[in-house]
Amino acid sequence: MHVRQLLTLAAAGAASATSISTLQAQAPAAPPPAPQVTVSGVVYGQFQYDLKDSVGAAGASFGKQNQFSIQRAYVNVIGRFGSNLLTRVTADIAPSGTTNQIYRLKYAYAAWTPTGSALTYKFGLIHTPWLDWEEALWDYRMQGPMVTDRLGYTTAADVGAGIDGKWNNDQVNGQLTVVNGEGYSRGTGDKRKDVQLRLSVRVMDTDDASRVGGLRVSGYAGIGKATGGGDRNRFIGLVSYKSKQFTLAGEFASTKDTVSPVGADSLNLGGGANPTGRILSAFGVVHPPNSKVSAIARVDVIDPNTSTSPNQLTRLIGGVSYQVNANLRMLADVDLLSFEATPRNQTTATRQQGLVQMQFTF
Repeated sequence: MHVRQLLTLAAAGAASATSISTLQAQAPAAPPPAPQVTVSGVVYGQFQYDLKDSVGAAGASFGKQNQFSIQRAYVNVIGRFGSNLLTRVTADIAPSGTTNQIYRLKYAYAAWTPTGSALTYKFGLIHTPWLDWEEALWDYRMQGPMVTDRLGYTTAADVGAGIDGKWNNDQVNGQLTVVNGEGYSRGTGDKRKDVQLRLSVRVMDTDDASRVGGLRVSGYAGIGKATGGGDRNRFIGLVSYKSKQFTLAGEFASTKDTVSPVGADSLNLGGGANPTGRILSAFGVVHPPNSKVSAIARVDVIDPNTSTSPNQLTRLIGGVSYQVNANLRMLADVDLLSFEATPRNQTTATRQQGLVQMQFTF
């Protein structure tokens, strides 16, 4: 009798398990997790007081200019999806020299990192290898562009495809891209493409474990042809030291161009065919412990054509910043630019500015 009851109970249990399995198989699959979308931004504003200007703003006039302005506003929309997929769209709002602003895309790309991989693959309007990394090291884009960007030799973004890589907690990181070469603000160009590569190696650790922290040796090569033909080659080497209290960096760049680059301070001083240029830059930041105050300094020396003279540009930057809170930083600085030559027939070639600048994020 007991055996019969046990067999009956076992049969009922098996039937019940079969019914549950059938219901589970028929139940719809769980929907994929919703994408995580975040919106953020950064704004750079300033008051500019011209101490001396014999060059003029964009060649339009000569003399002092004192003005408030918004130099840049970026709005970032970042989406994070399953399967390690990330998308980013960044709107760049820039002054146009009039009461209107220029609205354009700076970044618009998809990035995929395979599970467990050290590589991230990007496609679209992407970061170029050098400027985003160097600006993170300097950390004062609010003051103005880096030297190669200001002169039109490099650009922060371009349309193409790229691979980012990092190994051993950013001891080694780098980026390889194939892009149009004209930058995000100057169209798509022609069929010619630029190949760009950056590699950075941390040879000594500090208390800064970020992608730019420690004692590092970094290099960059950009090889391509300008629209219509002609060389567009850049080679950069940089040695840097970054901790939570100090940043020190020294940079050397060699350039070769058939077509003169378009930049704020290029002023067509290169001249000649296939000019080879040379750039030296050094910068530093001191941030005392437990303080909201930092001091910055930078010197850029540019020779746009090493085969002719005089055509050298020298820029000195120095200032003090104050971190009001996590979202607002203020900077008081001087920006002193001098020309070895006398561009546009000016008797003295200088552009000296006193600036109060701000950066806020949201």
